[in-house]
Amino acid sequence: MKQNQTCEFDRIIDRRGSDAIALERLEENFGTTDLMPFWIADTGFATPEFITDAMRRRLEHPIFGYTAESPAYRPCLTDWVAKRHGWHIEPEWITYIPGIVKGIGMAINVFVKPGEKVIIQPPVYHPFRLVPEANGREVVANPLRELPDGSYEIDFDNLTQVADSDCRMLILCNPHNPAGILWPRETLERLADFCAERDIIVISDEIHCDMALWGKKHIPFASVSERAANCSITFQAPSKTFNIAGIVSSFSIVPNPELRKRFYSWLEANELNEPHLLAPIATMAAYTDEGNEWRKRMLSYIEDNIRFVEEFCRDNLPGIRPVRPDASFLIWLDCRALGLNQTELVDLFVNKAKLALNDGSMFGKQGEGHMRFNIGFPRAMLLEALTRLSQVL
Repeated sequence: MKQNQTCEFDRIIDRRGSDAIALERLEENFGTTDLMPFWIADTGFATPEFITDAMRRRLEHPIFGYTAESPAYRPCLTDWVAKRHGWHIEPEWITYIPGIVKGIGMAINVFVKPGEKVIIQPPVYHPFRLVPEANGREVVANPLRELPDGSYEIDFDNLTQVADSDCRMLILCNPHNPAGILWPRETLERLADFCAERDIIVISDEIHCDMALWGKKHIPFASVSERAANCSITFQAPSKTFNIAGIVSSFSIVPNPELRKRFYSWLEANELNEPHLLAPIATMAAYTDEGNEWRKRMLSYIEDNIRFVEEFCRDNLPGIRPVRPDASFLIWLDCRALGLNQTELVDLFVNKAKLALNDGSMFGKQGEGHMRFNIGFPRAMLLEALTRLSQVL
């Protein structure tokens, strides 16, 4: 494996005492606290100083009263999206939202009536199922079709069968979580045509969009065609890339004026479109040339981490096949060759190896036999985790 000379991401940071969910909810979710945490999708990397410095400068002012949106905020977003993803958006298409999962729930309440349905494509990020169900909407599953390399593609034949006239929304994970897929343009165009013809709104969760790996490119769903733009709501954020999930810095992009009016007027009526003091500051500090250089260094480190996991599994854990992601810091581990049922598999990781990973079955029945591994950590921590696993196997 090529050795990455970058060392800023090798620093091991003790998060105890910071109320980090990755640590504080181990007992609740795994029944014990003596685990190495690789489950929550934030990284072990320090938030870059240019972001913390920007927030610190604002905190030096002695008043934290009602604050207007900075006139630089929206141009910053439009410039970043254009440079990174080649998608030219207008400032009026944008609004702040207080989190992408919350945004999904809000969109469901605005656009999906009780008795109508939401389509998801498992294995997929579990709130895509939990949020509609908790809001009293029926969830329709269109399982992804597994490919020989362990990745997935959309099953359009089955989608045609399950998408009846009550389906009002499809939630797309783009890039995909947990498998890290960057959906091809042809797939997105076909999905846009399918949904536009049936008056189905696509919610495109693109929170990992700035983390494309291996020189690949993320394609925003709404950018692929006029039909895609007119039937979709896109959610993005700097939170995963720059490890600022606790800042809550998400935003929505809606090109269609009718959808935008319905959604944004509802957000405005409930004052859910107003960012807290630090969210725009952190976002504007991240979406700069300096931020992009840091992002590229971080992604290079992630690529070396992926290679490290692949080589370790090949040499020491032949029963575990890491599915190489196109994007993000999450690896989908195919553990089916171990011959364990899901309960035994979770027991192996949690109780024997003392590792907290996400149980693949939480992403849907199609995730059984898998575990989701967050590798956004110093490589020394990954070595310890994989060594533990190889010892118990």
